[in-house]
Formats: sequence, C-alpha cells, structure tokens
Amino acid sequence: MTKRLPIGTFINMITVIIGSLIGLWLQQSFPPNIKVIIFQALGLATLLIGIQMSLKMPEGYLLLIIFSLIIGGIIGETLHLDQQLQSLGGWLKDTLNIGDEKFTEGLITASLLYCVGSMVIVGAIEEGVSGSRELLMVKSTLDGVSSIAFASTYGIGVLFSIFPMFLIQGGMTILANQMKPFFTTTIIGQLSSVGGLLILGIGIKLLNLGNINIENLLPSLIIVVFFTWIYDKWK
Repeated sequence: MTKRLPIGTFINMITVIIGSLIGLWLQQSFPPNIKVIIFQALGLATLLIGIQMSLKMPEGYLLLIIFSLIIGGIIGETLHLDQQLQSLGGWLKDTLNIGDEKFTEGLITASLLYCVGSMVIVGAIEEGVSGSRELLMVKSTLDGVSSIAFASTYGIGVLFSIFPMFLIQGGMTILANQMKPFFTTTIIGQLSSVGGLLILGIGIKLLNLGNINIENLLPSLIIVVFFTWIYDKWK
C-alpha cells in the first residue's frame, strides 16, 4: 500500500501561520468595538457551519448520535479532559514564557474549530483514500482568513493550534490511507454530524449564549464511530 503524506494539512498549517501573524500585527489596531463585532460575526458563521455539518447525519442514525454524545460526555467528564487541556495549554505557555493571558483560551478555541469539523474529517479522509486535496484547500483558505480575526482577539495561542492540527488532521489522513475500507460513507457522515454539533457549541460560546463544555464532549467522535460500526455490522 502506498503511503501518503498529509500535504493538505501542511498547506493548512501554513495558511493558519500566515493568518495568525497578520492578526497579531493588526491586534493593536482594532478598537474594542471592532473586536466585539468581529467576534459576533465569527460566532454567527460558526453556528451556520455547525448546522450545515450536523445535517449530514445519515437517515436512521439519530439515536446513535444522541447516545454517542451522552456517553462521550460522561467519559470526558470522568477523565476531566477540559482541565487536562487547560493544564497542557498553561504548561506550554509557561514553558515558552508567553505572557498573553488569553493564550490557552485561544489555543483551545482555535484547535477545536480547526480540528473538529466536517471538512477536517472528510477532507483528511479524502486525501488519505484518494489523494484528493480539494476540500482541504478550501478549508485552508477559510482557516487562514478566520485565524486573522481569532489572533487579533485571542493572541498568539491561535498560531499554536497548528500542532494539534498536524496531529489530528494529518494523523487522520495517514490512518485513512492505511484503513481505506473502514471509512464508509456512513461513518464519515456520522463523524461529520457529531463534529458539526460540537462546532455549534463553539458558536454558542463565541456569542456568549451559553457555556457548553466542548472539550469533555470530544470522546463522542470516537464513540460514534464505534457505535456506527457495530450497528452496521448488526444490521
């Protein structure tokens, strides 16, 4: 089997670096009211993306998604994933001697947005299975533009989101290349749907409409794959 490098992810990382650097340069230029309206625009756009992705759920699989979110959330709460991610961000901040107070928040928010969506899942799997990078090129452009706005608000933590992107998105491409038969249309649709719901939660947080613990719901992405695989085998 031919091994395939995650070239699309490398390009995506470059666009986020460029966008973040532009955002950091513009950070001092934006007055508070401009930052607020940018945040609101990003929140609304994130809600729209989340809704579109969540609607990709295959017909007849709704209960699997609900149970995946519940069980995934219980696992995340039990493992205290939110606290572990906060500690990791704090450790990185202290190790690199970064004084930005919003470093950890920016790192986690950007990482979740850039690493959990439908385009991440489908794009990375498409590159791994067929070598097509079209969707990841679209994602790279969107991430580069959004990173300007995020970095101008959250600071340098947004730039460091390229590391989880490399591990998650790039790792998914390599895994898909090794396990092509496993990634059926149904499993990809289920992953996209759960990822879309998590992105909806990010949009809600950005708009200050509620405080959803997205970090502790991350195991749902693994649980839904397992449930869907079992269900399809049983069916």
